[in-house]
Amino acid sequence: MSLDDRTLDELRLDLAPAIARVAVFDGWGDQALEQAAADLGINAAVARLAFPGGPMDMIAAWIASTDAKMQAAFANGHLAGLKIRDRIRTLLQFRLDAVAGQEEALRRALAIQAMPQNLSRTMKLGWNSADLMWRLAGDTATDYNHYTKRGLLAGIYTATLAVFLDDTSEGKAETRAFLDRRIEDVMKIEKAKGRLFREREGFDVARFLGRLRYPAR
Repeated sequence: MSLDDRTLDELRLDLAPAIARVAVFDGWGDQALEQAAADLGINAAVARLAFPGGPMDMIAAWIASTDAKMQAAFANGHLAGLKIRDRIRTLLQFRLDAVAGQEEALRRALAIQAMPQNLSRTMKLGWNSADLMWRLAGDTATDYNHYTKRGLLAGIYTATLAVFLDDTSEGKAETRAFLDRRIEDVMKIEKAKGRLFREREGFDVARFLGRLRYPAR
């Protein structure tokens, strides 16, 4: 099957990484799209049909292509032997490695995503990626933890990308150290939440009132 015979969804995933490589020099626009299509031997008119929303559609497809690669790499229990923090660290590092060398394309993409008209979609894309990472890490939470975990992870990823963009250290060592600190912070929060709920479950009203009447000295 040739690329031009694929569905538009399939074309988007095929084209997005190629567009990102060109966007390093030309930005996210028609020029990058046409060059990427030419590089892959795809009809330019068909390629344009795949991205009716312009640059934001291209960026969303780039993110989706990274999600797809991450799922393919870790969906079969490859993280099972790791602690939860190491699973999350591995998944985040995979995403960083996937855009290494394309920092300028990433910088331009983030600027477009930060535009007011794009914020809602940007937040949804970040949430979807965070949700996928937690599912690949084995998370099965369905209560409010489902939402807090994904919100925290999306925030960590966004902050880490900002550090990654300007990191000139050997092997992106500063980014790795920053990521480790943020993950450790989240683990502390999760432990604190666990203690809080254990205390609530074991809460004794009579004992509490007794302490109010006869406070410890």
